Amino acid sequence: MKQVLLSGPNVQVPLFPLNTVLFPGGPLPLRIFEPRYVDMVSHCMRHESPFGVLLIRDGGETGSATTYNVGTLARISDWYQGSDGLLGITAIGEQRFRLISSQRQVDGLNVGEIEILDNEPRLPLPDEYQGIATILAGVLDDLGRLYESLDRRFDDTGWVTSRFVEILPIDLAEKQRCLEQSDPLERLRIVRRVLDATRNS
Repeated sequence: MKQVLLSGPNVQVPLFPLNTVLFPGGPLPLRIFEPRYVDMVSHCMRHESPFGVLLIRDGGETGSATTYNVGTLARISDWYQGSDGLLGITAIGEQRFRLISSQRQVDGLNVGEIEILDNEPRLPLPDEYQGIATILAGVLDDLGRLYESLDRRFDDTGWVTSRFVEILPIDLAEKQRCLEQSDPLERLRIVRRVLDATRNS
């Protein structure tokens, strides 16, 4: 499937509030059962367009919810029909965005006007953190199919820290702060603190 990045000052996308934080370049496996999201997925696949993932602040995934304002666009890369009849998809995170406004359609789907945020600069991983990249490589290998098809960039600070933050057992609000943090070096310091705490626990 071709990848077309969104551009322009403000664009509209369907929104998918979730109890997860999606980072650019990261995988997002989902099982879809609500009609509003089945229709959304069908539309996105037909038009090769993304949807917006936002972390839920209050509420739940199956009802009404309020969300944080910074999220990540997701583009569907694979799908399957489960043995239980539910639709399963895998999406990949693309650009970060800021939600400007949203409206709820008759079918319950939220559609948002969003501002695309600039991609963070690509920053070589500092030499003193090379050990972290080695740890990550082993972890991703253990995670299997979900991560095996990702384009791996172990020399990129932003990519390494994003993968760590999405898989480490960090509070969701802290993951959201990392998503909103445009400085990959700051995320790198957070990752090292978490890894050090894990080793010492």
